[in-house]
Amino acid sequence: MRYRQLAPDLQVSEVGFGNWTCTTGWWGDYTETEAIALHRAAFDAGITFFDTADAYAEGYGEQVLGKALADVRDQVVIATKFGYDLAATDTGRGQQERPHRTDVVSVRKALDDSRARLGVDTIDLWQLHNPRMGHLDDDELFAFLDEAVADGKIRAYGVALGPKIGWLDEGLHAMRTRRLPALQMIYNLLEQDPGRELLAAGHETGTKMVVRVPHSSGMLEGNLTADTVFPANDHRRHRPRSWLLEGVAKVANLDFLRRDMTLGQASLRWILADDGVATTLPNIYGADQIDEFSADVRDLTPDELAAVDQLYARNFDVEPETDRTTKVNA
Repeated sequence: MRYRQLAPDLQVSEVGFGNWTCTTGWWGDYTETEAIALHRAAFDAGITFFDTADAYAEGYGEQVLGKALADVRDQVVIATKFGYDLAATDTGRGQQERPHRTDVVSVRKALDDSRARLGVDTIDLWQLHNPRMGHLDDDELFAFLDEAVADGKIRAYGVALGPKIGWLDEGLHAMRTRRLPALQMIYNLLEQDPGRELLAAGHETGTKMVVRVPHSSGMLEGNLTADTVFPANDHRRHRPRSWLLEGVAKVANLDFLRRDMTLGQASLRWILADDGVATTLPNIYGADQIDEFSADVRDLTPDELAAVDQLYARNFDVEPETDRTTKVNA
């Protein structure tokens, strides 16, 4: 495992562990014992950056992380998120967002609640979860974040863009108007925009990137086919079939990256070729992914990086699928 600087006094593993895969039910069901075991396996493999959110199963993600890493707290960097109203009753809306709540009184309570669930005095990186422009322009909110740093309750704060890919304007505005050491975004070999522009801005502002969905929701793990059937509790089941067919066709043109590593490993090295990226958050849902993604493999060559750029410019030589409505497993 290699390590990079995320923020002052925060060094992190190039591969991190986002615990939404084993605590939210979107990637299958895990018992608490199973989820804790995955955290420990990740730590044993050299992973030191662990990311969660208070909104992951209404705090359950934080509780599991806290239990799993309590005895190695001083050896890991813990990141969590805030900004959603966990008390909102209108939560039965599928994949739609719950409402935000970012007034200082609520955020102060959210910080104390997260620290308690995690079992820590100080959160290393506290991220504003999927903000809108109004949240980024809230001077009172950011004054509170500065106060929390000064009080030692957090070491640094950042912004996590989402919920889906995009949010270019919000990301640029956040980096250029606030002193952000870290910004979390979706970025991968198949979905390079708007990540490329956000990375360029990060180089200007000194903001390091935390990259999630580095394998394009599993597509770049290289084991999906046109006949893949996702389980009923896998959120990818609800995607249009065109996503699966077009993605599989694109991946078929990336075999040159598999010469001495897996496609999943190559996809991480592609992202980490930019030193503006501090760490990545692959979806880890089993010990096999930990072993694969934490393995020490070579960097991609300039020729390989150039070949990817050329393929991306040509949409990987794949004609876009026209079927945008039929679900993957309909």
